[in-house]
Amino acid sequence: MSLRCGRIVYTNDLPVYDAFDRGVIAYPGTLHADVPARLNAMLLGGELDLSPISAFAWAKHAEQLVLLPDLCIGARDEVVSVVLVSATPPALLDGVPIALTGESASGRNLLRVMLERRYGVRPQYVESADPLAAAGRNEPALLIGDSAIDALERFPREHVYDLGTLWHEWTGQQTVFAVWAARRDAYERDPEAVRACMHALTDSYTWSRSHMAEVIEDAQRAHPRAPGFYETYYGKLNFTFHSAAQSGLAAYCRELHAIGAIERVPSALPEVIGVVSR
Repeated sequence: MSLRCGRIVYTNDLPVYDAFDRGVIAYPGTLHADVPARLNAMLLGGELDLSPISAFAWAKHAEQLVLLPDLCIGARDEVVSVVLVSATPPALLDGVPIALTGESASGRNLLRVMLERRYGVRPQYVESADPLAAAGRNEPALLIGDSAIDALERFPREHVYDLGTLWHEWTGQQTVFAVWAARRDAYERDPEAVRACMHALTDSYTWSRSHMAEVIEDAQRAHPRAPGFYETYYGKLNFTFHSAAQSGLAAYCRELHAIGAIERVPSALPEVIGVVSR
């Protein structure tokens, strides 16, 4: 059985997928690239069998999904690609409209957690088709992915708040923005196909770690940045779903429950035995 699988369209996932793009490793399924929110909807709607999924979407729908081991997308502290752009400090945003991207459920809800739980403020969350343009009009805005990286180059640093840094300062925990999950029905139907896909993903990431120059070359081709940017950026991200990442995900789930974003706190432990052993 060939599984229908997702991948995030941003450059932040290249260390996991670049070996497939270069033809170094064959992926035993089909891959569909899209923004995180669309991948969430496709996995939950049955259009995909396996995919990276926003940590928030997994937490909200954990009973429908099997949490897979070994890989995640997060950061130890600064994440770079999930930022609040605001000339007004976060603690003063009570009642203030904030333009939200529709592309990331995890980023949106981490912003809620930080503002409501850390700073004790409740802004107005406003859907925006172009939050980067809103930020350009001096309106507070949440940006993710390559648009967030653009913001670092465009706006004064004192107006750009990295959500990974804010979370780590407050909790001491790592952030996890995305995990890999399979639909529970797909896993029960063909667990070996799911394991084969995860083996391929972890093999691809292992290849990237020893071929980072090639990964950076492909990232530069997709979205050119200043020399040295991707070396620093990929060094800040964490792709390994180890115990520290699992602890960070569990803390995030507890905070989501505290603000009423999820009904119950799911276990942050993978349901499948790890496959990184080669």
